[in-house]
Amino acid sequence: MLGALCYAELGTSIPKSGGDYAYIYEAFGALPAFLFLWISVIIVSPTSNAVMALTCANYVLTPFFPNCEVPYNAVRLVAACVLLFITFVNCYNVRWATTTQNISMVTKVAALATIVVAAIVYVLLGNTENFEWSNLTENSQLSPAAITLAFYSGVFSFSGCGWNYLNFVTEELQSPYKNLPRAIYISIPLVTIIYVLVNAAYFSVLTPDEVLDSNAVAVSFAERFMGYFALLVPICVAMSCIGSVNGITFTSARMFFVGARNGHLPELLSMINIKYLTPMPSLIIVGVFSTAMLAISDIYALINYLAFAETAVVTMAVAGLIVMRWTRPDMKRPIKVNFIIPVLFVIMCLFILITPFVPIGVEQKSPIELIISLSIIVSGVPIYYLFVAWKNKPKSIYQIWINLTRFIQKLFYCVPDEEHDD
Repeated sequence: MLGALCYAELGTSIPKSGGDYAYIYEAFGALPAFLFLWISVIIVSPTSNAVMALTCANYVLTPFFPNCEVPYNAVRLVAACVLLFITFVNCYNVRWATTTQNISMVTKVAALATIVVAAIVYVLLGNTENFEWSNLTENSQLSPAAITLAFYSGVFSFSGCGWNYLNFVTEELQSPYKNLPRAIYISIPLVTIIYVLVNAAYFSVLTPDEVLDSNAVAVSFAERFMGYFALLVPICVAMSCIGSVNGITFTSARMFFVGARNGHLPELLSMINIKYLTPMPSLIIVGVFSTAMLAISDIYALINYLAFAETAVVTMAVAGLIVMRWTRPDMKRPIKVNFIIPVLFVIMCLFILITPFVPIGVEQKSPIELIISLSIIVSGVPIYYLFVAWKNKPKSIYQIWINLTRFIQKLFYCVPDEEHDD
């Protein structure tokens, strides 16, 4: 909620599409903004989509394998189909994409409300043994690194609810000064209440070990208590996951689109399809990279990749808010939060970014995916100087890229954004 309040100020003070990219660019300049785009292209957007698509596939397939593990290759195949379908929808028709999002929202809330109501009935029937404190806390890991990794799962969960999605499409939002903060103030408390109730519902029926062992927790819950209605749960959850993939694809493609307009990504990504008026090259890149992420088999490793990178991004964006309070005091700020809010948020983010790398205790080790994620972020620095800052490249390199760009333009009927009206 603290982060969402900060984003309400950022979104109304800098009413540009691109979200974090636009804010980091305004506060810190070209290199940090490029690093954000770099980790978004390589880690954040593809990993988010991959995790949600794999979750969707698990929920779709689990009912067909009631007595054994779902074959992982089958999960990956279904996940790839989901990613390709959503990419097609976003390339073909923006209205279809928004309709998909609306349907997903309704089915998501319906599924979660059904689970909560079923759990209340289960508890009222006298089944309260799972709520005993010793059962909930048995075998808990309380080291700083373990707590930090738990926060990473929380960061992933709330990124899925889209608390900063609208900031990526501010230019396309009607009455952003009014609707952006309104969406944040309504959605975050509502989503938080639903999340808490649903998790309480899971633990009313399942033990912590059963929750951890399940590939589809809602299906395990439904099979245990909901009888014939259990078949509705995987359908609704799968639809909600499709909505999350759709939202990530929609927003991240436009972020890359804005970055390309500023010269931080290849010009090809700033082009739109003449017929459908969608940023088709950016959408295709998101779809291809997301599908490639399916090669990683450990879903928790994917979440750690994502959450570490995403936490680094939002830390930089909100730090930019703090910096601009000093460097640009006269900036128009329709919403201005108390200064302590961004400071607290940055401190908390730094805690979960730094703690895994601090040797507190003999057994604490930094998960390898966090080290890889940090390495990818740092690798963006030479990439920036080689491909963005270096202006006098050999003409042969330019000519190869120009020819490739023209070929793709013709293939997908795309033109630069500023030319599409002609």
